[in-house]
Amino acid sequence: MSETLDNSTIIDLIRHGEPVGGNRYRGHGIDDPLSERGWAQMWSAVGDMHPWTRIVTSPLTRCRAFAEALGERSGIPFEVDERFREVGFGNWEGRTAEEVETADPKGYRAFYDDPVGNRPEGAEPLHDFMKRISAAYEDARNAHAGRHILIVAHAGVIRAVTTAILEAPVSSIYRQRVDNAGIVRIRHSVDGRVVVEGINFRLG
Repeated sequence: MSETLDNSTIIDLIRHGEPVGGNRYRGHGIDDPLSERGWAQMWSAVGDMHPWTRIVTSPLTRCRAFAEALGERSGIPFEVDERFREVGFGNWEGRTAEEVETADPKGYRAFYDDPVGNRPEGAEPLHDFMKRISAAYEDARNAHAGRHILIVAHAGVIRAVTTAILEAPVSSIYRQRVDNAGIVRIRHSVDGRVVVEGINFRLG
């Protein structure tokens, strides 16, 4: 596993599988592990082909545990980057969307209409989150230029990366669906072009 054939830098980002406790808001204040189904989703997504030279992971258990297991199985070195943790959801942490909408329908709708200006109480500012993720992504890209790496992260992290790559407004970040164990592939060519080559796909 060395440089890519055309010296492009290829970055695959995979969202963690289903965590224990089902679908609810988890930022970096909730650290549930993967469920049995979540582990199966991850192994199914990566299949038997492991083309990466390095695995970079969020520090949260639902990402890190799989990165460690994949690294051990495939012999690929991995590293933890604290900056790839999920966005903080403040007082929505641990609650389902249905619970939040029932308790505060206007606030819930306002968040999705304007996620920049209408954050949950105590939530991480969205522009701060974007800066954190963009810096982590650029550092990973530069450190592994010309290679093919895997970043194990969260839906919010992947949305932040693709929003930045596509130069879309930050307010559009939640208009993207990111499946559990879905992979997004981004290619950075040596001539400076960048292309999102796949969304929500699996290798297996």
